[in-house]
Amino acid sequence: MRAPVSGTLERMCPLDCPDTCSLDVTVEEGRVTRIDGNHKNPLTEGYICGKVRAYAEHVYHPTRLLHPLVRELGSKKGAASFRQASWDEALALIAARLRSLRDERGGESILPCYYGGSNGKFTQDSSDAALFRRLGASKMHRGLCAAATTAASVGLYGGMPGIPLPDYAHARLIVVWGTNPHATGIHFVPFVRRAQAAGAKLVVLDPRATKLALASDLHLALRPGTDLPLALALHRWLFETGRADLAFLARHARGADELRRRAAPWTIARAAEVCGLEPQVIERFARLYAETSPAALRCGWGPERNRNGCSAIAAILALPAVAGKFGVRGGGYTMSNGRAFPLNPVVAEPEPATRTINSNQLGRALLEQRDPEIAALFVYNANPLATFPDQERVRRGLAREDLFTVVFDQVMTDSARFADVVLPATTFLEHAELRNGYGALALQYAEASIEPLGEARANYAVFAELIERLGLARPEDDFTPLGMLRTVVGSDEAARALASDGIAFPPCGEHPVQFVDVFPRTSDQKIQLVPASLDAEGEQPLYAYRDDPADARHPLALISPATEKLISSSLGELLTRAQPLSIHPDDAQARGISEGDSVRIWNALGEVVTHAHLDPRLRPGVVQMNKGLWSHHTQNGATANALAPDTLTDRAGGACFNDARVEVARVGS
Repeated sequence: MRAPVSGTLERMCPLDCPDTCSLDVTVEEGRVTRIDGNHKNPLTEGYICGKVRAYAEHVYHPTRLLHPLVRELGSKKGAASFRQASWDEALALIAARLRSLRDERGGESILPCYYGGSNGKFTQDSSDAALFRRLGASKMHRGLCAAATTAASVGLYGGMPGIPLPDYAHARLIVVWGTNPHATGIHFVPFVRRAQAAGAKLVVLDPRATKLALASDLHLALRPGTDLPLALALHRWLFETGRADLAFLARHARGADELRRRAAPWTIARAAEVCGLEPQVIERFARLYAETSPAALRCGWGPERNRNGCSAIAAILALPAVAGKFGVRGGGYTMSNGRAFPLNPVVAEPEPATRTINSNQLGRALLEQRDPEIAALFVYNANPLATFPDQERVRRGLAREDLFTVVFDQVMTDSARFADVVLPATTFLEHAELRNGYGALALQYAEASIEPLGEARANYAVFAELIERLGLARPEDDFTPLGMLRTVVGSDEAARALASDGIAFPPCGEHPVQFVDVFPRTSDQKIQLVPASLDAEGEQPLYAYRDDPADARHPLALISPATEKLISSSLGELLTRAQPLSIHPDDAQARGISEGDSVRIWNALGEVVTHAHLDPRLRPGVVQMNKGLWSHHTQNGATANALAPDTLTDRAGGACFNDARVEVARVGS
């Protein structure tokens, strides 16, 4: 189906955000001229973030890839020059190399490198999954984000839907733990404001004084990586003061006694010392939470980004169970609502029993993996040089001349400069897509708004053609948008309805109440407070705290939160100004650093050179450089990821970005 030439089109945003906004896209003579919100998705309420409002700048940016490119012979990876190629030449080259590697070295010598947070059901885990499974390629564990949180929320609650974001307006207490919705999900903010206007209290837990923290009744600026002892101290206090809802736990949970035993060592005084908080502040929070109903807990992904990530999320999510906050509108928790829809995968065939490479250790794998060595890397829906930990090791791996690298992207990213073949991808305005929200309880389908620019092609079409060229096609394959839609929703009737209406809501409805309308999706429909599968996975028992990795040479904790300007690293070409390291004035003064000074930030993994911004909203001992930055955002081309370790969370193989410990000095001092 060809995109309309002109008109205002009802569409949706699939980018990596909980809200999944519904959009009005204005097209004039085949060109997008305006993007705004509409009310089809009730959460959108007619407005959208500035990133998507200006998304046409990305679509038409000078760095947009419009044709396939092949690296010129003799040009150096990382500073490569490319020549334009036809799609036939590029795909023939890729297919020939993948075929020869599979036949000569085995399929595991091929590694797909992807994340796909900003992709829907059509452009991630569709024909791409079929291709790499049928090749017998190595698998990639997507550990950059949500690995630990998913393991914890599924382990405890089986992926039970959370409080719908609009229902936070009914809460009398809102706890926002480890998330900054002004940057990562703006439609949550008005519901918090409405609750506050009706008298609700707001508690924010974050090492920074975010916009929401500045408007809160209580801000706990805890040290990065100490969410676990704080949550355990709250559990101990609830049990010891008789505030735990033992009747609810007896009916709806397993493992309460064991959770109580594991929380017992964590007095408020001990947690305060570890977290860098005053004991009375923690006790005030505990009393507010225990004594207020409805109490709503919005847990973000920040607490998972450290060595204790899975245990921390599990301990946080267990709080509404122990405190008895379920069963009332506006009470309970929200983590991710992505499992609210019973959707089928586009590709149902099982994954082969091939090895798995953790995305957090890509650099190590590219340089050290053997039997077989990784000989081909196919990068799509990702920008590993900007988003994966241990950046300098990733850079050295990508620079291997014997590594055949394909990068399939919309613009010329830092990673694309290391490619042998670059393929131009469509943006979400140029292909059909299906996406379910992980905050919004809505499933949306949208056709393309405009024709693809240049020779850009959709993921699902390119991987389907590679399947054909490699002789891996099967009669049941249907990677057309309507074919995939039919597979995912389960019937022709449901597919036609969604294609016609553009939106559907889950079986639990738009406003489910936890433990009234939805219950744990565990095997016995009970909360597993100490899930056996998680307990057995780690080197230490679940809820065991691992100490701060700081040392005398690297005393500062570096955090890399999301920015209001980027979506992970997407749109990085639009952010042209150099980006600073934010440092508390006390830490700056101790190092002789003034506003705007060039500074060097370093640890054993690498160094970053940029300018300093003195920010009193940070807690002392914490410095900040936003995630997703590109090489042109700093003076030496390195970013915060150059300082992030490739160590893993206690369970589920998640990333430990916030375990980066560094020192900072003024350049020239």
